[in-house]
Amino acid sequence: MIRVLALLPYPAGRAPGQRYRIEQWAPRLRAEGIELTFSPFLSPRGMDVLYERGRAAVKVRETLRGSWRRLRELVRPGAHDLVYVYREAAPLGPAWIETHLARRWPLVFDFDDAIYLPALAEANAAARFLKRPGKVAQVCRLARHVTVGNDTLAGFARRHASAVTVVPSTIDTEVYTVRARPPSARPVVGWTGSVTTLPYLRLIAGALARLRQRVDYELRVIGGELAIPGVDVRAVAWRAATEVDDLRPLDVGLMPLPDDEWTRGKGGMKALQYMGLAIPPVVSPVGANAAIVQDGVNGFHARSEDEWVDRVAALLADPALRARLGAAGRRTVEETYSAGVQAPRMARVLREAAGR
Repeated sequence: MIRVLALLPYPAGRAPGQRYRIEQWAPRLRAEGIELTFSPFLSPRGMDVLYERGRAAVKVRETLRGSWRRLRELVRPGAHDLVYVYREAAPLGPAWIETHLARRWPLVFDFDDAIYLPALAEANAAARFLKRPGKVAQVCRLARHVTVGNDTLAGFARRHASAVTVVPSTIDTEVYTVRARPPSARPVVGWTGSVTTLPYLRLIAGALARLRQRVDYELRVIGGELAIPGVDVRAVAWRAATEVDDLRPLDVGLMPLPDDEWTRGKGGMKALQYMGLAIPPVVSPVGANAAIVQDGVNGFHARSEDEWVDRVAALLADPALRARLGAAGRRTVEETYSAGVQAPRMARVLREAAGR
């Protein structure tokens, strides 16, 4: 059995990036002879206040506690064969923790966003001077192997590391199962995300208002709140326990994005969530979205306000089109973006890094 210490930014089950990567793969990795021990930097309490404005005293206290946990990882006896770092060992400061860990154990570094770019939530703007996006390149150089979520990120990693593998984030097809949806009185168009990604949905508010002039529909917003004049918006709080069931009523899933350096590094998870449930997505063809969603095959691309209106309206008007694109999307997930396909690839990386 290969024993892996997995350093995560957040408590298990609380953040989509790590949930759709290492947390989801853990049972399959165990079946491959790899045992993970998760070590989050933030406590659940720290996670609760992370994106709240103010609360500086609580944030400082939780950051100090997380730093103390990381210090203990450096001095504890070697009860593991390998260290895996998702995104960063600590959210602030240079890569000194990763540097010391790499002196004792092989290090695998995994990231699924363009974290080498300066970015910080407005709620935590006061800590901006403590962020060190440049440390991503340093950790790439320290790592025995680097795994990334898409080709854009791989391009950056390969400038600093010789062993780089693209392992996309995945859907657990045993959880995301396809069920027959009873016909509803009116169609449901939906989006899932968080307070940090809600501005992306606002990009198409005008298109959604125009769409309502052509079709009577409900807009379901999971993980945020948005008001659009004339549109019936239903806000649904995101909860891990109901995440999949909250998506099931959707007839069409939305994933709008601006085209910039940050979004080109995103992994298309919203689109994959819809496709895993055979819900046809309409997406901005930015970054991984352009590769995951084949226009007119397993979903639609939309580049302008007119295209957003036309693509969604076409799907809402044609149940057969929705069924065809939805089934193709499910096949895409099963063949390429499922945990069952990608977890064994991650297992090979971990075994090679551990020298097994």
